[in-house]
Amino acid sequence: MGWNKHRERLHEAAFSSVKAISNKKDLTSSTGLSQRPPIEKNIIIPSAPRSSKDLNKWRGESDYQAFWHLFHKKTKELPLTLNARMIFNELEISRVELLGSSKYKGSQKNISEYLNQRSANIDDKKSMSTLAYGANLWLKNAARFKLSDESKNILQIFKDKYNLNESIELVAKTLVDNIDNQIKFEKLSLKFLQKLNLAKDIADKDSDSNSDHTPGTNDELENNNIEEESQLTDENEKNIEDFQGNIEVDIQESLENIDDASIQEEIEGVSYLNNELYSNFNNDYSIYTSNFDEIIDAKDLVTNDESMRLRNQLDNLIKPHLSTIGKLANRLQRLLLAKQNTSWNYNLEEGILDNARLHRVIANPGYPLSFKQETENNFKDTIVTLLIDNSGSMRGRSISLAAICADIIGSTLERCQVKTEILGFTTKHWKGGDSKKLWEINGSRSNPGRLNDIRHIIYKSADNSWRRSRKYFGAMLREGLLKENVDGEALAWSHERLTKRSEERKIMIVISDGAPVDDSTNSANREDFLDNHLKEIIFKIENESNIDLQAIGIGHDVTKYYKNALTINRAEELGEVLLDELTKLFNN
Repeated sequence: MGWNKHRERLHEAAFSSVKAISNKKDLTSSTGLSQRPPIEKNIIIPSAPRSSKDLNKWRGESDYQAFWHLFHKKTKELPLTLNARMIFNELEISRVELLGSSKYKGSQKNISEYLNQRSANIDDKKSMSTLAYGANLWLKNAARFKLSDESKNILQIFKDKYNLNESIELVAKTLVDNIDNQIKFEKLSLKFLQKLNLAKDIADKDSDSNSDHTPGTNDELENNNIEEESQLTDENEKNIEDFQGNIEVDIQESLENIDDASIQEEIEGVSYLNNELYSNFNNDYSIYTSNFDEIIDAKDLVTNDESMRLRNQLDNLIKPHLSTIGKLANRLQRLLLAKQNTSWNYNLEEGILDNARLHRVIANPGYPLSFKQETENNFKDTIVTLLIDNSGSMRGRSISLAAICADIIGSTLERCQVKTEILGFTTKHWKGGDSKKLWEINGSRSNPGRLNDIRHIIYKSADNSWRRSRKYFGAMLREGLLKENVDGEALAWSHERLTKRSEERKIMIVISDGAPVDDSTNSANREDFLDNHLKEIIFKIENESNIDLQAIGIGHDVTKYYKNALTINRAEELGEVLLDELTKLFNN
């Protein structure tokens, strides 16, 4: 079997490809599950696959996002219901995929395999998200796109649900004929939704409101869109050609057979929603939908003015603790530097001539020459991750002290050349969000699994400097950020990030004030649903991973979850306890 080595190179190449194809250099990028439709100015691509047979499917996911950013233009938001909005979005996604596949012939196979894999992975074929996805396949089928049996099955479910007759099937052909004109395509999509009784009178109202030709009306938008879509420069096309050539070389170099031991080593640490750590339990944990989840940089949570205000607020909170924490930080720094510094062995018979002892030879010519040798202490290359609970119960002193410690530990470890990553976890909403709405629309089936939109936050990545990241640490204090917490998925996500790192020693410290809590999930599943999942994730990390896991509970005993855990009853103790635990870990 072929396996992909240097997966990080493939991942970087995919990001570069999306930027080149879309002709948008200002796109930001992150690793995780892509959203439908993509977030504005953001690319989210899963980790590159281990097996070469999955490469085209993976590239299809990045191609789809590239085509969205290239061909989709932002238009006026229409007042659609959730069901109508999901179908409307899938039709637009299908449009840009068809346009991209016709312009870049090599991507058609990628898109096709990506769609067929998506179809094969759908469990609940009667959910609203599946029905909306059926609209995408309906348009693809009209364009004679190659569909797998699983995709055809979902397409048939969509047709049966909305009783699509021959006259409505003609609408699909009309839509395909107008895929190069977004404005006309949207009008036709609205008429299609009307035929499905999902968008009554919206198209007519929209048409009436645009009957007078004023600046910014649909006619002008249409002309502007056509002009913008034709502005793919020669330089950009060259970038695309260069990328397509380079990635093929990378792929060919990485496809080779390796022994079973190496395969096992390669399999470990893949993206947390697909890897063994996350899914290879008793299949007792499930997620209703991950379409609304997000992994977001802290800088995207706040405006520039807000980040400065919150940073000043955090600096004021740090001031009373500066002397105490400064002493503790210096102690840790001395420990780390002592372990990293080199030392000398003297009075040796060979090595480097010891100039400091030459006076003995001058005083006594018969005295032997003295040599010295430098020895290097065996200090393992280390990375430390602070995973901070950003739930509502941390509000106040707890989150303030967590932010202070993140700031102090980040700066101290960076001075000692120890990589540091600071992450947070919460949810996007209280008591469920779009996930719960979708569940209710689809009939509120029992035991749906995790039923909220999770938000994982990157305050500082391992490769980003503390100086650049520190101004966003204050985002932890942002009003409205702290909501609910799904700890198990946060640990799996943080673990997955650490396993990708090349450092010899990896340490994860979890700062939390209690058990996982999400009202919407707990009320729709068993009471111990989130608890059991967290325990399974922790057991897997503690017993089968090379990562040192340490937990600190604030005012709550977390020893029932973590083997290496301690509890502090006052938030003021957090700084000293955290530095003490780091000292112990580095001394082991």
